[in-house]
Amino acid sequence: MAADADSAEAELTDDGTTAPPVTTDTAEVDSPDESEEEPTEGSAEGGRTPVSPLRLALLAGIAVLVAAVGLTGYLGYRSYQAQQSEDRHDSYLQAARQGAINLTTIDWTHADADIQRILDSATGTFHDEFTRNAQPFVDVVKNAQSTSVGSVTEAGVESESTDGARVLVAVSVKTSNAGGGDADPRKWRMRIDVQQLGDQIKVSNVQFVP
Repeated sequence: MAADADSAEAELTDDGTTAPPVTTDTAEVDSPDESEEEPTEGSAEGGRTPVSPLRLALLAGIAVLVAAVGLTGYLGYRSYQAQQSEDRHDSYLQAARQGAINLTTIDWTHADADIQRILDSATGTFHDEFTRNAQPFVDVVKNAQSTSVGSVTEAGVESESTDGARVLVAVSVKTSNAGGGDADPRKWRMRIDVQQLGDQIKVSNVQFVP
């Protein structure tokens, strides 16, 4: 019986040596920690945070708003430029029309004031030339007791820049004097150059054209 007990503890190998007894480790293999949290639904995968639909909509709305503001600003600026150009065009046209009326409306009873009005609205070469000829012109008007009244029948801008324009003006001039009575209206056409000087627009040149 002792031999049987020994065989239970050790087995002989084929070469007669004794093999070590086999022991059974009853310790259980450590199972994974069940308390370890698993990734929850919606958590980051690969370090990348998903963007919610609400945030996407907000970002898209901001982008649209910025684009709209930029477009509105651009269109507003272009509209401002167009309005400035139109206002400048009208100012040049009005200055030339008034210049033509000043030149053709002279009353012998206040000829000096009429001539001074022409000089006040003139500049450059035209101002200098008219200054030299002003007194002889006044003398003729007073001697003839002449009165002329001009009216613009048509006017248009031929060319234009940021500081001036050339305007073609058609006028009808009615003249009367002490000796000859009223004469038939005369039709004149003038090419008038106007120039922007600060906040004023003045006549810089006048040419009579056929």
